[in-house]
Amino acid sequence: MHNFKELKIWQNSKDLVIDVYRKTESFPKEEIFSLTNQIRRSAVSIPSNIAEGCGRNSDKDLIRFLDIANGSSFELETQLIIAHELEFLSSDNFIHLDENLREIQRMNYGFRNNLINKLH
Repeated sequence: MHNFKELKIWQNSKDLVIDVYRKTESFPKEEIFSLTNQIRRSAVSIPSNIAEGCGRNSDKDLIRFLDIANGSSFELETQLIIAHELEFLSSDNFIHLDENLREIQRMNYGFRNNLINKLH
């Protein structure tokens, strides 16, 4: 079992959630129950799944939850692109969020591969 709070990937993805919430506060009010909500839910899903996987009894289970977190990260990436193209996100905010998200995706890939290699 891993202590998720000590994992840099969890810390970074949790920080991304806070950033996403702040950057989506200015979205149009009519989007609160659609794109804003979807973006926030996708973002929250990333550290939540990492934490849940760490609470499981095996690295195999953790790998499965890292896969789910990775799927959520790509969902979030798509939603951020849409928000940017709709001009809900400035280019600066989009670039900042996208760079942080891509780093989390790289970390997830590396952590997952380390766990797989440990299993074999």
